[in-house]
Amino acid sequence: MIKSKAWDWSKNESDQWLNPSIESFYLAELWKSKGFNKFLDLGCGLGRHSIFFAQNGYEVNSVDLSEYGVNHLKNWADKEQLKIETRVCDMLNLPFENDTFDCIIAYNVIYHTDTQGFIKSLEEIKRVLKRNGELFITLISKNTWSYQRADKYKRIDSNTILRDEHDTERDVPHFYVDIEDIKEYFSGFDFINAPIEQTEYSIKNPEYCSKHFNLIVRKK
Repeated sequence: MIKSKAWDWSKNESDQWLNPSIESFYLAELWKSKGFNKFLDLGCGLGRHSIFFAQNGYEVNSVDLSEYGVNHLKNWADKEQLKIETRVCDMLNLPFENDTFDCIIAYNVIYHTDTQGFIKSLEEIKRVLKRNGELFITLISKNTWSYQRADKYKRIDSNTILRDEHDTERDVPHFYVDIEDIKEYFSGFDFINAPIEQTEYSIKNPEYCSKHFNLIVRKK
């Protein structure tokens, strides 16, 4: 299993990572309607989803391997006068009791490992999620250009490469899946929605498209 490596958020130059994702608006309302309250932002980065869910009345816990990211979130939460519990930790070993959370977001997070690490991280998510609790997760598709041209990168295993095109994620592993992989790895969950594959194109270089699967699953 490859050693986990944090994003270097000190090199971030994009405001994208300060604004909540489109999906989070839907999830906040969906989970509120189900009476969910205890929320984990797994791989919180700079804290955009943690802040958003705290503003919407959730009891928020936030974790990330990046001390820089967690400190950024702490300062942001203080300015907004929001109570958010934060910890620096590895997703391979979450510092929570079994059956702790009603809902979890893992946005562009647990695919930053190899195959063994992904399986271990998913086991940890399932462990800390309550029965009938729900997880929203994004995964990189094997249809993404970087996997299709994996010969340009160092390969860790059949599903994993090390990418280096941006300083924030230099030498951070990227684990890729297809539909059959999703069916296998998430057999311990019920699917709330069918996997949705979304494509993001670069305006400058349209051939460098990024494809991600979005899933909402429920712990059985």
